[in-house]
Amino acid sequence: MDRKRNAADQPSASASAKNVAVQVQTLICGRSIAYTLTRSRRRSIGLCIDHRGLRISAPLHAALPQIDGFLQKKAEWITQKLDLWSNKKNLSLEWRQDAIFPLLGEPWRLTLQSSGEITMLPYCGDNVMKGPAIELTPHQVEKFVMSWYQQQAITCFKQRIDIYAQALSLPAPSFRLSNAATRWGSCNSRGLISLNWRLVQIPLHLVDYVVAHELTHLIEMNHSQAFWQVVERVFPNCRAGRKELRKYSIK
Repeated sequence: MDRKRNAADQPSASASAKNVAVQVQTLICGRSIAYTLTRSRRRSIGLCIDHRGLRISAPLHAALPQIDGFLQKKAEWITQKLDLWSNKKNLSLEWRQDAIFPLLGEPWRLTLQSSGEITMLPYCGDNVMKGPAIELTPHQVEKFVMSWYQQQAITCFKQRIDIYAQALSLPAPSFRLSNAATRWGSCNSRGLISLNWRLVQIPLHLVDYVVAHELTHLIEMNHSQAFWQVVERVFPNCRAGRKELRKYSIK
């Protein structure tokens, strides 16, 4: 692995300071890849790949050739993970009044009614803000859209939980909306279901997969073969649903 030299190649007082991040450009498997390097008092080199890209945490005095050697050993895994994340459908939102906000996989948009009321309508390419000119701040857009998403999520999730609880011969459990950074859903030992509010952005059949998955944990609190057999019974071809869900990035 060849590395392009830049200012970050030579450790400086600022680059070696605890928790100061610098950008480094390197070649991995013949590809030019940028990563964020953060140094701290940790003892070993660690890496993380997510929607923010490749991030490396290294000891204060780890030399860049040592870090490059570490990356070379992980080169194939790194490129595969970066490709996986680059192909994910990002659900991050822009708080603009002309932005598109997906609901169950379909585009929606803020619309101003003639009465001056702001509402959300399916976007067909022609519904725009009408009536008196109004400029919403990003904070106002976020507040309105998040309230709308939460209302939609509660209604949708309750309905799907009722359907799949009945299919599993279970009483409908309590649930709450979550804002987890990495999980679509979870089920704790007390039987409380947590569902990420962002689920309401993606197609309904994937919401169903997550609901069926979490409700099955009320029967099998594991991921054993018996667990997947129950999921498959109420959500046929659950493997395809699981694979499709992985194409979405929560953040």
